[in-house]
Amino acid sequence: MTGETTMRYGFWLPVFGGWLRNVEDEQMEPTWDYVKHLAQRAEDLGYDLTLIAELNLNDIKGIEAPSLDAWSTAAALAAVTRKLELMVAVRPTFHNPALLAKQAANIDRISGGRLTLNVVSSWWADEATKYGLHFDQHDDRYARTSEWLDVLNGCWSQQGFSFEGKYYSVKDNTLSPKPLSQPRPTLYAGGESETAKNLIAQKCDAYLMHGDDPATVGKKIADMRARRESFGLPPMTFGVAGYAIVRDSEAEAQREIARITDVKQSARGYANYQQWITGSKLEQKISLEDYSVSNRGLRSGLVGTPEQVSARLEEFASVGVEIVLLQSSPQLQEMERFSAQVMQPAAAR
Repeated sequence: MTGETTMRYGFWLPVFGGWLRNVEDEQMEPTWDYVKHLAQRAEDLGYDLTLIAELNLNDIKGIEAPSLDAWSTAAALAAVTRKLELMVAVRPTFHNPALLAKQAANIDRISGGRLTLNVVSSWWADEATKYGLHFDQHDDRYARTSEWLDVLNGCWSQQGFSFEGKYYSVKDNTLSPKPLSQPRPTLYAGGESETAKNLIAQKCDAYLMHGDDPATVGKKIADMRARRESFGLPPMTFGVAGYAIVRDSEAEAQREIARITDVKQSARGYANYQQWITGSKLEQKISLEDYSVSNRGLRSGLVGTPEQVSARLEEFASVGVEIVLLQSSPQLQEMERFSAQVMQPAAAR
Protein backbone atom coordinates (compact mmCIF):
# COMPACT_ATOMS: atom_id res chain seq x y z
CA MET A 1 0.00 0.00 0.00
CA THR A 2 1.44 3.33 -1.00
CA GLY A 3 0.83 6.63 0.72
CA GLU A 4 1.73 7.94 4.13
CA THR A 5 -0.35 5.47 6.11
CA THR A 6 -0.30 1.70 6.51
CA MET A 7 -3.84 0.41 6.10
CA ARG A 8 -5.28 -1.77 8.83
CA TYR A 9 -8.09 -4.11 7.80
CA GLY A 10 -11.07 -4.66 10.02
CA PHE A 11 -14.47 -6.25 9.60
CA TRP A 12 -17.89 -5.88 11.15
CA LEU A 13 -18.79 -8.94 13.16
CA PRO A 14 -22.12 -10.13 11.68
CA VAL A 15 -24.09 -10.03 14.94
CA PHE A 16 -27.31 -9.46 12.94
CA GLY A 17 -26.89 -12.38 10.53
CA GLY A 18 -25.82 -10.16 7.66
CA TRP A 19 -25.78 -6.67 6.18
CA LEU A 20 -28.30 -6.92 3.34
CA ARG A 21 -31.90 -5.84 3.79
CA ASN A 22 -33.11 -7.63 0.66
CA VAL A 23 -31.47 -11.06 1.08
CA GLU A 24 -33.11 -13.20 3.73
CA ASP A 25 -30.40 -15.84 4.27
CA GLU A 26 -26.82 -14.63 3.87
CA GLN A 27 -25.28 -17.91 5.08
CA MET A 28 -23.96 -16.39 8.30
CA GLU A 29 -26.25 -17.19 11.19
CA PRO A 30 -26.00 -14.87 14.21
CA THR A 31 -24.62 -17.61 16.46
CA TRP A 32 -21.61 -17.93 18.74
CA ASP A 33 -20.25 -20.83 16.70
CA TYR A 34 -20.22 -18.76 13.51
CA VAL A 35 -18.69 -15.58 14.92
CA LYS A 36 -16.07 -17.55 16.88
CA HIS A 37 -14.99 -19.36 13.73
CA LEU A 38 -15.02 -16.13 11.73
CA ALA A 39 -12.86 -14.22 14.25
CA GLN A 40 -10.33 -17.04 14.56
CA ARG A 41 -10.11 -17.45 10.80
CA ALA A 42 -9.76 -13.68 10.35
CA GLU A 43 -6.62 -13.72 12.48
CA ASP A 44 -5.09 -16.33 10.17
CA LEU A 45 -6.08 -14.26 7.12
CA GLY A 46 -4.32 -11.13 8.39
CA TYR A 47 -7.22 -8.99 9.58
CA ASP A 48 -6.36 -6.56 12.36
CA LEU A 49 -9.64 -5.86 14.13
CA THR A 50 -13.35 -6.53 14.36
CA LEU A 51 -16.14 -4.08 15.19
CA ILE A 52 -18.86 -5.61 17.34
CA ALA A 53 -22.02 -3.54 16.96
CA GLU A 54 -24.38 -3.04 19.91
CA LEU A 55 -28.12 -3.15 19.29
CA ASN A 56 -30.62 -5.17 21.29
CA LEU A 57 -32.94 -5.31 18.27
CA ASN A 58 -32.00 -6.45 14.77
CA ASP A 59 -32.18 -3.41 12.49
CA ILE A 60 -31.06 -5.31 9.37
CA LYS A 61 -33.27 -8.40 9.29
CA GLY A 62 -36.19 -7.03 11.31
CA ILE A 63 -36.74 -6.61 15.04
CA GLU A 64 -38.09 -10.15 15.47
CA ALA A 65 -34.91 -11.66 14.02
CA PRO A 66 -32.15 -12.92 16.35
CA SER A 67 -29.06 -10.85 17.08
CA LEU A 68 -26.07 -11.29 19.38
CA ASP A 69 -25.32 -9.19 22.46
CA ALA A 70 -22.16 -7.15 21.91
CA TRP A 71 -20.54 -7.22 25.34
CA SER A 72 -20.89 -10.89 26.25
CA THR A 73 -19.76 -11.75 22.71
CA ALA A 74 -16.70 -9.51 23.08
CA ALA A 75 -15.78 -11.13 26.39
CA ALA A 76 -16.09 -14.59 24.89
CA LEU A 77 -14.00 -13.62 21.84
CA ALA A 78 -11.33 -12.16 24.11
CA ALA A 79 -10.70 -15.65 25.47
CA VAL A 80 -10.54 -17.50 22.14
CA THR A 81 -8.55 -15.08 19.94
CA ARG A 82 -4.85 -14.19 20.03
CA LYS A 83 -4.19 -10.88 18.32
CA LEU A 84 -7.42 -9.43 16.90
CA GLU A 85 -8.37 -5.98 18.21
CA LEU A 86 -11.88 -6.20 19.64
CA MET A 87 -13.64 -2.89 19.01
CA VAL A 88 -16.92 -3.22 20.87
CA ALA A 89 -19.65 -0.61 20.49
CA VAL A 90 -21.00 0.97 23.66
CA ARG A 91 -23.93 3.35 24.06
CA PRO A 92 -23.82 5.62 27.11
CA THR A 93 -27.61 5.58 27.48
CA PHE A 94 -27.45 1.81 28.09
CA HIS A 95 -24.44 1.59 30.45
CA ASN A 96 -23.46 3.20 33.75
CA PRO A 97 -19.96 4.56 32.97
CA ALA A 98 -18.23 3.43 36.16
CA LEU A 99 -19.59 -0.11 35.86
CA LEU A 100 -18.73 -0.18 32.17
CA ALA A 101 -15.20 0.96 33.00
CA LYS A 102 -14.88 -2.03 35.33
CA GLN A 103 -16.26 -4.49 32.76
CA ALA A 104 -14.09 -3.10 29.98
CA ALA A 105 -10.95 -3.25 32.12
CA ASN A 106 -11.67 -6.90 32.86
CA ILE A 107 -12.24 -7.83 29.20
CA ASP A 108 -9.13 -5.86 28.24
CA ARG A 109 -7.10 -8.00 30.63
CA ILE A 110 -8.69 -11.24 29.43
CA SER A 111 -7.66 -10.26 25.89
CA GLY A 112 -4.15 -9.18 26.81
CA GLY A 113 -4.82 -5.52 26.03
CA ARG A 114 -6.84 -5.88 22.82
CA LEU A 115 -10.12 -4.19 23.79
CA THR A 116 -11.14 -0.86 22.25
CA LEU A 117 -14.47 0.98 22.41
CA ASN A 118 -16.67 2.49 19.71
CA VAL A 119 -18.75 5.08 21.57
CA VAL A 120 -22.18 5.48 19.95
CA SER A 121 -24.80 7.96 21.06
CA SER A 122 -28.07 6.01 20.80
CA TRP A 123 -30.37 6.77 17.88
CA TRP A 124 -33.24 4.23 18.11
CA ALA A 125 -35.99 5.46 20.43
CA ASP A 126 -38.15 2.35 19.97
CA GLU A 127 -35.32 0.09 21.16
CA ALA A 128 -34.90 2.09 24.36
CA THR A 129 -38.65 1.89 25.03
CA LYS A 130 -38.71 -1.88 24.51
CA TYR A 131 -35.88 -2.31 27.04
CA GLY A 132 -37.27 0.10 29.63
CA LEU A 133 -34.61 2.79 29.18
CA HIS A 134 -34.84 6.56 29.00
CA PHE A 135 -34.15 8.01 25.56
CA ASP A 136 -32.51 11.44 25.27
CA GLN A 137 -33.01 13.82 22.36
CA HIS A 138 -30.01 14.54 20.12
CA ASP A 139 -28.15 17.30 22.00
CA ASP A 140 -28.98 15.73 25.37
CA ARG A 141 -27.51 12.44 24.12
CA TYR A 142 -24.21 14.15 23.38
CA ALA A 143 -24.23 16.06 26.67
CA ARG A 144 -24.69 12.71 28.41
CA THR A 145 -21.95 11.14 26.29
CA SER A 146 -19.55 13.94 27.24
CA GLU A 147 -20.07 13.31 30.96
CA TRP A 148 -19.98 9.56 30.39
CA LEU A 149 -16.55 9.81 28.76
CA ASP A 150 -15.25 11.92 31.66
CA VAL A 151 -16.37 9.29 34.17
CA LEU A 152 -15.01 6.41 32.10
CA ASN A 153 -11.61 8.05 31.69
CA GLY A 154 -11.47 9.10 35.33
CA CYS A 155 -12.22 5.60 36.62
CA TRP A 156 -9.60 4.10 34.32
CA SER A 157 -6.87 6.60 35.15
CA GLN A 158 -7.33 7.38 38.85
CA GLN A 159 -8.08 5.69 42.15
CA GLY A 160 -10.50 7.62 44.34
CA PHE A 161 -12.03 9.36 41.32
CA SER A 162 -15.09 11.54 41.99
CA PHE A 163 -17.45 13.28 39.58
CA GLU A 164 -20.63 15.32 39.95
CA GLY A 165 -22.58 16.23 36.83
CA LYS A 166 -26.08 16.53 35.42
CA TYR A 167 -26.30 12.87 34.42
CA TYR A 168 -23.77 11.03 36.59
CA SER A 169 -22.46 11.16 40.12
CA VAL A 170 -19.48 9.07 41.28
CA LYS A 171 -17.85 9.35 44.70
CA ASP A 172 -14.37 8.02 45.53
CA ASN A 173 -14.38 5.30 42.86
CA THR A 174 -11.99 2.38 43.20
CA LEU A 175 -11.31 0.33 40.09
CA SER A 176 -8.77 -2.48 40.31
CA PRO A 177 -7.21 -3.78 38.20
CA LYS A 178 -6.95 -1.00 35.66
CA PRO A 179 -6.92 -1.82 31.90
CA LEU A 180 -3.72 -3.22 30.46
CA SER A 181 -3.95 -0.80 27.51
CA GLN A 182 -2.18 2.45 28.31
CA PRO A 183 -2.82 5.29 28.58
CA ARG A 184 -6.30 3.79 28.02
CA PRO A 185 -8.15 1.52 25.59
CA THR A 186 -8.61 3.43 22.34
CA LEU A 187 -11.89 5.36 22.12
CA TYR A 188 -13.40 5.43 18.62
CA ALA A 189 -16.55 7.35 17.70
CA GLY A 190 -18.48 8.54 14.67
CA GLY A 191 -20.98 11.31 14.02
CA GLU A 192 -21.71 14.02 11.47
CA SER A 193 -23.35 16.80 13.50
CA GLU A 194 -21.33 19.76 14.77
CA THR A 195 -21.98 18.65 18.34
CA ALA A 196 -20.72 15.15 17.63
CA LYS A 197 -17.60 16.21 15.74
CA ASN A 198 -16.49 18.68 18.41
CA LEU A 199 -17.04 16.15 21.19
CA ILE A 200 -15.14 13.41 19.34
CA ALA A 201 -12.23 15.73 18.49
CA GLN A 202 -11.93 16.73 22.13
CA LYS A 203 -12.50 13.48 24.02
CA CYS A 204 -11.88 10.47 21.73
CA ASP A 205 -8.85 9.01 19.97
CA ALA A 206 -10.19 7.99 16.57
CA TYR A 207 -12.94 9.02 14.14
CA LEU A 208 -15.00 6.48 12.18
CA MET A 209 -17.00 7.36 9.08
CA HIS A 210 -19.81 5.70 7.15
CA GLY A 211 -19.07 4.81 3.55
CA ASP A 212 -18.24 7.63 1.14
CA ASP A 213 -15.87 8.31 -1.75
CA PRO A 214 -12.22 9.18 -0.95
CA ALA A 215 -12.59 12.89 -1.80
CA THR A 216 -15.52 13.30 0.59
CA VAL A 217 -13.76 11.30 3.29
CA GLY A 218 -10.61 13.39 2.80
CA LYS A 219 -12.55 16.59 3.47
CA LYS A 220 -14.00 15.09 6.65
CA ILE A 221 -10.53 14.07 7.82
CA ALA A 222 -9.12 17.54 7.16
CA ASP A 223 -11.99 19.06 9.12
CA MET A 224 -11.49 16.74 12.09
CA ARG A 225 -7.72 17.32 12.06
CA ALA A 226 -8.33 21.06 12.33
CA ARG A 227 -10.78 20.57 15.21
CA ARG A 228 -8.31 18.30 16.96
CA GLU A 229 -5.48 20.81 16.61
CA SER A 230 -7.70 23.57 18.02
CA PHE A 231 -7.85 21.57 21.26
CA GLY A 232 -4.07 21.17 21.31
CA LEU A 233 -4.33 17.37 21.19
CA PRO A 234 -2.22 14.78 19.34
CA PRO A 235 -3.34 13.42 15.94
CA MET A 236 -6.37 11.16 15.66
CA THR A 237 -6.77 7.86 13.79
CA PHE A 238 -9.30 7.73 10.94
CA GLY A 239 -11.37 4.80 9.69
CA VAL A 240 -14.09 4.30 7.08
CA ALA A 241 -16.72 1.61 6.49
CA GLY A 242 -17.03 -0.15 3.16
CA TYR A 243 -18.97 -3.00 1.59
CA ALA A 244 -16.51 -5.11 -0.43
CA ILE A 245 -17.30 -6.93 -3.68
CA VAL A 246 -14.17 -8.37 -5.30
CA ARG A 247 -14.66 -10.29 -8.55
CA ASP A 248 -12.54 -11.41 -11.50
CA SER A 249 -14.26 -8.90 -13.79
CA GLU A 250 -16.07 -5.61 -13.36
CA ALA A 251 -19.15 -7.13 -15.00
CA GLU A 252 -19.31 -9.86 -12.36
CA ALA A 253 -19.03 -7.25 -9.61
CA GLN A 254 -21.88 -5.24 -11.13
CA ARG A 255 -24.06 -8.37 -11.30
CA GLU A 256 -23.49 -8.87 -7.58
CA ILE A 257 -24.56 -5.27 -6.90
CA ALA A 258 -27.73 -5.93 -8.90
CA ARG A 259 -28.41 -9.06 -6.84
CA ILE A 260 -28.01 -7.44 -3.43
CA THR A 261 -29.98 -4.30 -4.30
CA ASP A 262 -32.97 -6.15 -5.76
CA VAL A 263 -35.63 -5.35 -3.17
CA LYS A 264 -38.22 -7.50 -4.93
CA GLN A 265 -36.53 -10.75 -3.91
CA SER A 266 -37.80 -10.14 -0.37
CA ALA A 267 -41.42 -9.20 0.29
CA ARG A 268 -40.50 -7.65 3.64
CA GLY A 269 -37.54 -5.85 2.10
CA TYR A 270 -39.65 -4.42 -0.70
CA ALA A 271 -42.33 -3.18 1.68
CA ASN A 272 -39.72 -1.60 3.95
CA TYR A 273 -38.00 0.02 0.98
CA GLN A 274 -41.27 1.58 -0.22
CA GLN A 275 -41.72 3.12 3.22
CA TRP A 276 -38.11 4.25 3.30
CA ILE A 277 -38.13 6.13 -0.02
CA THR A 278 -41.37 7.94 0.87
CA GLY A 279 -39.41 10.36 3.04
CA SER A 280 -36.17 10.25 1.06
CA LYS A 281 -34.98 13.19 -1.01
CA LEU A 282 -32.04 11.29 -2.49
CA GLU A 283 -31.84 10.30 -6.13
CA GLN A 284 -33.49 6.88 -6.39
CA LYS A 285 -30.49 4.77 -7.43
CA ILE A 286 -28.45 6.13 -4.55
CA SER A 287 -31.43 5.63 -2.25
CA LEU A 288 -31.67 2.00 -3.30
CA GLU A 289 -28.00 1.32 -2.63
CA ASP A 290 -28.04 3.16 0.70
CA TYR A 291 -31.13 1.25 1.77
CA SER A 292 -29.95 -2.17 0.63
CA VAL A 293 -26.56 -2.23 2.40
CA SER A 294 -26.04 -0.91 5.92
CA ASN A 295 -23.72 1.99 6.84
CA ARG A 296 -23.69 3.45 3.29
CA GLY A 297 -21.17 0.73 2.51
CA LEU A 298 -21.46 0.80 -1.29
CA ARG A 299 -20.55 4.50 -1.41
CA SER A 300 -16.94 3.62 -0.56
CA GLY A 301 -16.58 1.98 -3.98
CA LEU A 302 -14.73 -1.16 -2.91
CA VAL A 303 -16.30 -2.94 -5.87
CA GLY A 304 -14.65 -4.45 -8.92
CA THR A 305 -11.54 -6.43 -9.80
CA PRO A 306 -8.75 -6.89 -7.23
CA GLU A 307 -6.76 -4.20 -9.05
CA GLN A 308 -9.66 -1.74 -8.97
CA VAL A 309 -10.34 -2.31 -5.28
CA SER A 310 -6.63 -2.01 -4.45
CA ALA A 311 -6.44 1.29 -6.34
CA ARG A 312 -9.46 2.57 -4.41
CA LEU A 313 -7.83 1.64 -1.12
CA GLU A 314 -4.73 3.56 -2.11
CA GLU A 315 -6.93 6.60 -2.72
CA PHE A 316 -8.30 6.25 0.81
CA ALA A 317 -4.80 5.88 2.25
CA SER A 318 -3.64 9.00 0.42
CA VAL A 319 -6.29 11.16 2.16
CA GLY A 320 -5.43 9.81 5.61
CA VAL A 321 -7.58 6.71 6.13
CA GLU A 322 -5.76 4.19 8.32
CA ILE A 323 -8.54 1.65 8.97
CA VAL A 324 -11.10 0.18 6.61
CA LEU A 325 -13.99 -1.67 8.28
CA LEU A 326 -15.36 -4.18 5.80
CA GLN A 327 -18.75 -5.74 5.38
CA SER A 328 -19.35 -8.51 2.87
CA SER A 329 -21.77 -11.35 2.19
CA PRO A 330 -21.38 -14.16 2.91
CA GLN A 331 -18.79 -12.80 5.30
CA LEU A 332 -16.42 -15.74 5.68
CA GLN A 333 -16.12 -16.60 2.00
CA GLU A 334 -15.79 -12.99 0.90
CA MET A 335 -13.20 -12.20 3.58
CA GLU A 336 -11.15 -15.16 2.36
CA ARG A 337 -11.31 -13.77 -1.17
CA PHE A 338 -10.48 -10.20 -0.08
CA SER A 339 -7.45 -11.39 1.88
CA ALA A 340 -6.10 -13.53 -0.95
CA GLN A 341 -6.73 -11.08 -3.79
CA VAL A 342 -6.30 -7.65 -2.16
CA MET A 343 -4.55 -7.77 1.21
CA GLN A 344 -1.83 -10.33 0.47
CA PRO A 345 -0.75 -8.81 -2.89
CA ALA A 346 -0.58 -5.36 -1.23
CA ALA A 347 1.59 -6.73 1.57
CA ALA A 348 3.91 -8.37 -0.97
CA ARG A 349 4.52 -5.11 -2.88
